[in-house]
Amino acid sequence: MKFSVFQISRKGGREKNEDRMGYCYTRESGLFVLADGMGGHPEGEVAAQLALQTVSALYQREAKPTVRDPIEFLSLALMAAHHQIIRYAGEKGMLDTPRTTLVAALLQGTSATWVHCGDSRLYVVRGGELLTRTRDHSYLEQQGAAGAPALERINRNILFTCLGSPTKPVFDVTGPVTLQEGDKLLLCSDGLWSSVGDVDIVRELSAKPVADAVPDLVEQALRTGGPTGDNVTIIALEWETPDTFESTHGVSTDSISDGVFASTIQAGVLDTLIDDLDDAAIERSIAEINEAIRRSAAKKG
Repeated sequence: MKFSVFQISRKGGREKNEDRMGYCYTRESGLFVLADGMGGHPEGEVAAQLALQTVSALYQREAKPTVRDPIEFLSLALMAAHHQIIRYAGEKGMLDTPRTTLVAALLQGTSATWVHCGDSRLYVVRGGELLTRTRDHSYLEQQGAAGAPALERINRNILFTCLGSPTKPVFDVTGPVTLQEGDKLLLCSDGLWSSVGDVDIVRELSAKPVADAVPDLVEQALRTGGPTGDNVTIIALEWETPDTFESTHGVSTDSISDGVFASTIQAGVLDTLIDDLDDAAIERSIAEINEAIRRSAAKKG
């Protein structure tokens, strides 16, 4: 595989940046992941980092050098990330759980498959046009898709699912989508699309290499968001571009040996922690957290 890739994360007007992103690859596949830790809950940056580390650890274990079933892998990896966050909250005795969105794309052969939960998005741009993008798990986006009136009364920030919540996450898996030379994929936090419209995102991606388009999009989002704007995080890639591949942001997996795993994601989640995650254990963790929340509410009452 050959692709050009560029990633950047900038702090907006928030107290801290809870976004996390990264990518990893073997000789025959690549994984790109982005998570946005949710404000209003504790340790969103921890939830985002745990999500990246869990998905990356599973990928390293399963990609030999490809993942057997991309759809199954992405589904299981997302749930494993959710379970890791729940476990972390349980071990810390937290009454409120850390939470995060997640979007992850797996590229193998000539196709891409992706999963998302929450409102971090993935865009696919081909030939100057938007081929597809993910649909947020927000009340605003879902009601808009249903053609409901009075959308201005719905807060775009209200999500009905995420990773780390004491309920099973809702997520969507898309693909496989066959890629063509020059296709561009962009994963981003809501700090981008809340300030820069889809038309402008597509225009920038279509007009420039990703190494130029991504910084320009981030700067535009920060300017529009102003002093109270959100953090902005993007990871974007251009698929098999021989004309621009010799840039410093080109990656050729053909140059690495079989069995080699390369990653920009910080390690830290051990296989043993993932292996013993079963539904019964997770249900117990969720029940314990819900019971702690119930007892706390009863005391306050």
